[in-house]
Amino acid sequence: MNKYYLGIDLGSTTSKAVIINEKDEITGRGITNTRANYAVAADIAKDEAIYNARFSILKNNLKQEALAKPEYRKYISDLESVFQYEQFRVRLDRLGEELVKTCKSFFKEPEKQEEMLTHLRNIRKAFKPKIKHDYLYNNLGAKNQFFRDIVAEKYNEEVAKLDLHLFEPLMTVWDKSISPAENQKIEFNFRELVYKAMDELRQKYRDLPDTAPEVSVNFDAEMNLLKGNFDKVSDTLRKHIDEVVDLEFNITNMTGTGYGRALLPFPSECIRSEILCHAFGAHAVFPNTRTVLDIGGQDTKAIQVDKYGLVTSFQMNDRCAAGCGRYLGYIADEMSISLNELGPLAMKAEKEVNICSTCTVFAGAELRELTNLGEKRADILGGLHKAIIMRAMSLIARSGGVFNEFTFTGGVARNPAVIKYLTQLVKDNYGNNIVMNIHTDSIFMGALGGAMFARRNINVDLPTAKKIRESTTN
Repeated sequence: MNKYYLGIDLGSTTSKAVIINEKDEITGRGITNTRANYAVAADIAKDEAIYNARFSILKNNLKQEALAKPEYRKYISDLESVFQYEQFRVRLDRLGEELVKTCKSFFKEPEKQEEMLTHLRNIRKAFKPKIKHDYLYNNLGAKNQFFRDIVAEKYNEEVAKLDLHLFEPLMTVWDKSISPAENQKIEFNFRELVYKAMDELRQKYRDLPDTAPEVSVNFDAEMNLLKGNFDKVSDTLRKHIDEVVDLEFNITNMTGTGYGRALLPFPSECIRSEILCHAFGAHAVFPNTRTVLDIGGQDTKAIQVDKYGLVTSFQMNDRCAAGCGRYLGYIADEMSISLNELGPLAMKAEKEVNICSTCTVFAGAELRELTNLGEKRADILGGLHKAIIMRAMSLIARSGGVFNEFTFTGGVARNPAVIKYLTQLVKDNYGNNIVMNIHTDSIFMGALGGAMFARRNINVDLPTAKKIRESTTN
């Protein structure tokens, strides 16, 4: 029986899980937004990593066949997307129940209650097929968007189409319903959902000639092969799919880390500092790493590591969330845009407006003042992103500077404007010869490091002298 090792990084904004095998190869990844119930967030991330691991093993088992028959690769990719939609659909039904429950408790007058219930039914009826379309045809599941974010965007769009007086009551119902709904732990049956996904795929490919014009734009060669060959491909792969359905995952050991690690239902010996785990994970992906910058949801860490990936010194901003993911989320809310839009908008800046403070408390007032002075939103965001990186550079300098190679980890590593200003300032301060590593798995580095600690079962700690200096200076 194969052995697997689990790392869970319970961050303040996102919870990540990584499963590795005995060769340190990543087998599965899972991510979700961190909820009020930390145990639920950890369980969901773990479950998602196991589901992803099953699909990864399926792809690996068919690696050679897929080289000769690319339609196999397309089918498995589509199957995972539809599987994720089936999960989403169940969660959406649970949310629908919660919306009805909230509506009935919030509106006591029968006529008003029925009016709101009618609007809620119409809203869900309008956006549900749109989301299904994005899962089936636009690979929504691979974009790491969370259930709350997907539904909130579509819900808001539909509410905005209604009379203005309905906005506040319908948004109140949403606010009171989403947290209870997403804090429910749903036990998915992998076998049941994957077979439902296969049935959904059969319908998708049979309907392809009659699909909307925008779908045909994405009609590629692999999809064309499947259109006329679906039943044969499906029957051929059924045995392989049955094998991963029946596969038992033996998690031999696990490690928890992250901002909320103390709240994980793990034994104390299975908990590690996120500083150690991010360093270990970054070193695993990039063995020449000597400096690590981790910008997460709640704090920023500048870390120096040795040739084994162990921490030699570090500095962190742990007094507030200034310059971190939560701060960027607050800025996005102030500007009434999504968090994913911040970086691309900042990339359009023609200049960087000087930002006096990156303190979350004063951010809203400063943004409004700069807007009133006529500054463009893109230029304000350019200045804001640069200020965030200048703050991070200060931590790096205090930790010892930048050494080859430099690896950037954490969720903020997905923000293109952050990457732009970080690259610029590192090269300006430390020269053009610094190798900068930014990976698609940057957000998973802490969980990866945790899984690797679990496999090795070693007990290391942060540098003692450094911890003493930190305690005397704070």
